[in-house]
Amino acid sequence: MDEQLHSLPRRLIELRMEHADLDAMIDRLAGQSPPDELALQRLKRRRLALRDMIVRLEANTEPDDRA
Repeated sequence: MDEQLHSLPRRLIELRMEHADLDAMIDRLAGQSPPDELALQRLKRRRLALRDMIVRLEANTEPDDRA
């Protein structure tokens, strides 16, 4: 049971959801007048870090094509 809670596919889903949430937060914050540039930078940096983690995990789950 504990393995299912921390499985790689589940972790990918969680990261994608967090990435989507950050997209929405960035859009809302950018729409404010005036936008909080520091907060935007932090959110964008976090979103980029999440994207990097997602790409790394996806690369680890894909089978090698060197057969």
